[in-house]
Amino acid sequence: MLLRRHPSRIDRNQTEPAKGFEHLDQGAVVVLRWLRAAGLEFILVGPVAAALRGQSCARGPVAIVPSPYSRNFERLERALGAERVYARADGAGPAGEPDLTPAKLTAEMLARGQLRTLRVGSLDLDLEGSASGLPSYQDLLYEASRFDPAPDLSVEVASLEDIERYAHVRRTGIAPEITIRRQERPESEPAESKPAESDPAT
Repeated sequence: MLLRRHPSRIDRNQTEPAKGFEHLDQGAVVVLRWLRAAGLEFILVGPVAAALRGQSCARGPVAIVPSPYSRNFERLERALGAERVYARADGAGPAGEPDLTPAKLTAEMLARGQLRTLRVGSLDLDLEGSASGLPSYQDLLYEASRFDPAPDLSVEVASLEDIERYAHVRRTGIAPEITIRRQERPESEPAESKPAESDPAT
């Protein structure tokens, strides 16, 4: 009889950060270590990714793009099922606190590609959606780099350009577009005339 693997629980024991990552929030390291222990494949975006890329002042939840295949979503379902999970609406509660609603997420729900902002125990985790105009997982992976923020932790981090794309979608609801416009002189505007040259003194 095959033994079913028990889902990984969050280990809140702090780990000494690797050199150069002392600025990283320890809660973020705890979440990332838990996701990796669950066998999840993902690419890190959002403020924690920006912090790993050198923006030491970046603060916010762990935001990930999971690899989009069914077994990966099943691993995520098991990991979430082992913890207390809430849907998190930032700033919607009293005094600007997050509004929390108990949530139970299945692999099928996770595979729909919707943005999900979660509170897992006392830690924040965002599952990024697949909005139109955002790069695919494979495109993200092609541009990503591997970082080792702690001795027992290695993660794939999106490029700065892709991190900013996701931040832009969060702010505006649409993917960024580059539009090139040629500025034309209005018909009513006279052409610039040169000052008349004076005759040289004789």
